[in-house]
Amino acid sequence: MSRMVKLILRFLSFGGLQVKPAPGGARTRGKKLRNRWVEVWVAVLLLGAVGSPARGEDSDAGAAPDPQPSASSPAAPSLEAVMELVKAQQQEIESLRASLRDQQEVTARLEAKVNAASSAAAAVVSIAPGPDVPAGTPGQGDLAQKVASLETTVGSYQRSFDERLKRLGPFAFSGDLRLRAEPTFGRPVDRSQDRFRERIRLRFNADAQLNDQIKGGLSLASGDLNDPISTNQSANQYDTRKPIAIDRAYATYNPRWFRPLTLTGGKFPYSWFNTEMVWDKDLNPEGASETLAFNLETPVLRKIALVGFQLPFAENRRVSTTDKSLYNTMVYGEQLQTAWQLGTRVRLSAYASYYDWKFADSIAFSLLTANGASPADGLLALKGGAGEENSIATVTATNPVTGAKAITSARFASKFGILDSLAQIDIRTPSERWPLTLIGDFAQNTRACENLTNLPAAAVLSAPCDPRARHGYWLEASAGRTLKKGDWQLSYARIVIQREAVIGAFNYSEIFPSSEVEIHRPEILYQLFDNVTLQMNGLFGRPLADAGNRGPVQPLWERFQFDVTYKF
Repeated sequence: MSRMVKLILRFLSFGGLQVKPAPGGARTRGKKLRNRWVEVWVAVLLLGAVGSPARGEDSDAGAAPDPQPSASSPAAPSLEAVMELVKAQQQEIESLRASLRDQQEVTARLEAKVNAASSAAAAVVSIAPGPDVPAGTPGQGDLAQKVASLETTVGSYQRSFDERLKRLGPFAFSGDLRLRAEPTFGRPVDRSQDRFRERIRLRFNADAQLNDQIKGGLSLASGDLNDPISTNQSANQYDTRKPIAIDRAYATYNPRWFRPLTLTGGKFPYSWFNTEMVWDKDLNPEGASETLAFNLETPVLRKIALVGFQLPFAENRRVSTTDKSLYNTMVYGEQLQTAWQLGTRVRLSAYASYYDWKFADSIAFSLLTANGASPADGLLALKGGAGEENSIATVTATNPVTGAKAITSARFASKFGILDSLAQIDIRTPSERWPLTLIGDFAQNTRACENLTNLPAAAVLSAPCDPRARHGYWLEASAGRTLKKGDWQLSYARIVIQREAVIGAFNYSEIFPSSEVEIHRPEILYQLFDNVTLQMNGLFGRPLADAGNRGPVQPLWERFQFDVTYKF
């Protein structure tokens, strides 16, 4: 038995019971403490097991008796001594645990100091200046380094907090608030456009990347419910509450087994490139879109893509006695997209589009009067572009009792098959804050005045339909950017839209009228902070002189827009 006790004591002495702080950190020390505590109890159990034989155990008759220790042999330690040793080891373990708690408290205090770093930085800045210190004074460089380090730490923690705030699981949140002052002067002769408006725009976006194949988005926006091309809300309605409605709700599928293909459905952002000559930027189309895109490794042609889309705009009912079926006002569109690398600093993007409108006459009817196809289930007339100038043929009927006239039919004099060719040139200059961008857009309605033969004999045209008034031009140049505090951007656009070139209900909402017009648009933008932009726009124009407008030259129409936009 004494031999076994000696072995156990050797195990206790060399088996790891001499507890020392581990360099691996608190987690490693905790793990080693648990292992050593187990070793202690194993040793105690072994000692108890060998201290006395089990009851009823038969002794071996032929076994030699245990040798008796001599007077000179050291006495084996007792069980009490072993327990004292265990108790001492336990006290050392408790001491290490206390040290671990102290270390955790120090870590917590450090985290509190980091969270209060922004306040500390402000305090450093607000300290009253003392006497001038010579540049070579010892410690001045250290102080500057500490302040710089503190500012860097505060900035990194602020950015990290902002990113965490904007994300929740697979969702990313963003939005913007724009405040606008908008005076308008001049044209027409009766001064009916002279006005001053205060306008607000609020948008909130939630985008979700559900997995590597499916993503989607939801947007809420301000604006009139029956106006699809503006999210502005004017402050002119007796302080009534302003509506917030669904602006986007869509999902996109990009299959893992065929990455060039992207399918989109719902109410979604544009999947094709355009300018506001044809499509207002606040319009979010409804329907479906398909994109087939290939990135190329050639030195010049870098990308080619084909986009198709099917957009239902209204549901209509036939009125024949034998056919009262429903049909949709639709747009079937296609766009070919290419991207070209012209040297190290120049990139060219070229696009060719075709928009084929089917049964577009319901738009003309909804612009003039509420009907079964108009917004809010027929309660509201469509509020499209200001000053609709497309040639529209109307039929009216007179109430025999009241004598009031009502529009019973309205049709466009044209059909609309719009061929749209666009190009954008991006030039990277030696100054990264001043890139250059040039955009050109030429649109042609290939079916101008084709609907004249389908008009009722009693119809009256709002303006003569000239088949040559079918073109639109948009030329734009910009310099600069609005990405970081202190950035500037300057731009100018020249816009000419003939009467039958586009459908005026869905193009640029800020111009007057929506077609049959020429416009100059200068813009100046300044990035006041990383998320605050100041902007001034000017819109100066007048109606075109053609077969539908032979009167005197109209006074110049002038609109100014002063914006403050906060992005979050």
